[in-house]
Amino acid sequence: HCVNITVGLPILRTSVDHGTAFDIAGKGKADPTSLVEAIVTATHLAPTFHSRNRVEGKLSHKG
Repeated sequence: HCVNITVGLPILRTSVDHGTAFDIAGKGKADPTSLVEAIVTATHLAPTFHSRNRVEGKLSHKG
């Protein structure tokens, strides 16, 4: 399974490594494994991403 990770953004962004699969949408053929992998990858990267961006002053909390 492959996951795209977009770097250089002020947010953490992961996505599936394939298109939208409109050709199988609504037909009960879709497999959510790639989406799950993208979410799991984001949860693994989030603590490091948050820590590094806070140290570098790229994150600010408004409130």
